Amino acid sequence: MDKKRILILGGTAEARELAGRLAARGDLEVTLSLAGRTLDPAPQPVPVRTGGFGGADGLAGYLAAQQIDLLVDATHPFARQISANAERAAELVETPILRLQRPGWQKVEGDRWTCVATLQDAVAALGEAPMRVFLAIGRQETHHVNAAPQHAYLVRSVDPVEPPLTVPHATYLLARGPFTVDDEIALLRDHRIDALVSKNSGGAATYAKIAAARVLGLPVVMVERTASRGVATAETIDGILSLIDHVASGGRKRGV
Repeated sequence: MDKKRILILGGTAEARELAGRLAARGDLEVTLSLAGRTLDPAPQPVPVRTGGFGGADGLAGYLAAQQIDLLVDATHPFARQISANAERAAELVETPILRLQRPGWQKVEGDRWTCVATLQDAVAALGEAPMRVFLAIGRQETHHVNAAPQHAYLVRSVDPVEPPLTVPHATYLLARGPFTVDDEIALLRDHRIDALVSKNSGGAATYAKIAAARVLGLPVVMVERTASRGVATAETIDGILSLIDHVASGGRKRGV
């Protein structure tokens, strides 16, 4: 029996877990693609391809050349360009595509969220009065805060921010989650943080900062996700495995 070839676009804990679950199956040949933005990625349970594809056309060419039977987008919920390229590439070569995306965080009693659509909106929402701001948005888009140099920023990321921010007051903290609520409370107190800026990434690994802000009564500027464009999506590993089984057995389940 020919093995079905699956390409997982990864970079998340969920992608790694999915790859591990699929690696044990004899009917599948799985490759995990990493963008290469993290300098020291965690070990992966399947063969890894690292680096970009060259946009939607490049990914389409790869899917065709490697005879990929199924593309699974398990990238970060805010990897918007990669997800758009994946959808377009799958359409170009008529390869089935599925998405694994963990659910977003939900506001609960005690949260002081200001929800915005983009990081530019988040920076504007901080206002003109100088504040001490905790940025937990990764390193790729921190440059947006250069437009608001009146604030002092605590920037946490897995890898260094390059180039550094141009604002006069920035402190950099290299750390990888998961984090505990108690540790996050201590961090926010030690740096006398007035407000947080976060993406609604979902998941447990980085939620502690949101819970800590709630405990301390701090405002959070929350960048929300954009809506899915119609790719069949699962929020759990078991859910995506069910969709994969459906496609691997010959069905197509797009846009549900």
